[in-house]
Amino acid sequence: MSPRTTEPSPLTQPPSADVVLQFVNTHPAGPHRLPERFGSAQDLHAWLLEQAMGSESTHVTEADAASARELREALITVLLAHSADQDSTPDGLAEAEGFLRHAASRYPLVTVVTASGAFLAPAQTDVPGLFGTVLANATELAQAGVWDRLRACRHTPCHYGFFDRTRNKNSVYCGPRCGSRASMRAYRQRKKALAAQHGPASK
Repeated sequence: MSPRTTEPSPLTQPPSADVVLQFVNTHPAGPHRLPERFGSAQDLHAWLLEQAMGSESTHVTEADAASARELREALITVLLAHSADQDSTPDGLAEAEGFLRHAASRYPLVTVVTASGAFLAPAQTDVPGLFGTVLANATELAQAGVWDRLRACRHTPCHYGFFDRTRNKNSVYCGPRCGSRASMRAYRQRKKALAAQHGPASK
């Protein structure tokens, strides 16, 4: 009998994915009718308190809220690329990746080495520490070989982030509801294009 492995399945959503998704899914996602969590400094501060990543004395500015939105949008663009989103463009992806490289220089990480292993941690605290934490967890997902399983729903305007647990990595919608709506929209577009091709019916 072979020994039981303790390696996690690639189909199991790791804690690092939870961290990134909690950050990404702060945007007002279409059918999910979620509120904007980074709309203002006050909104961001409230979210930090909910996530136990700040305190009442944590200083948050409007510039911090704007930076949070920019980082979130760049990540969503990358996650849409993982979903092979048809509306994504190479230029848009390159711009997002460039922004993330710039963010990595603004919110650096440090390697923490212990007897049980090593991991990346933010070098800063407060709001910069939040951004560094998100980048550290994205790096952990990449190192684990499951970064491409973190995706954004292709249905517009949803773009809700999720972890693809399918064996063949073919999930591109956050759930059946968005999948059905996207299929219906595609059907209507095909029908409209066909009607335009043939022109108005003769009397």
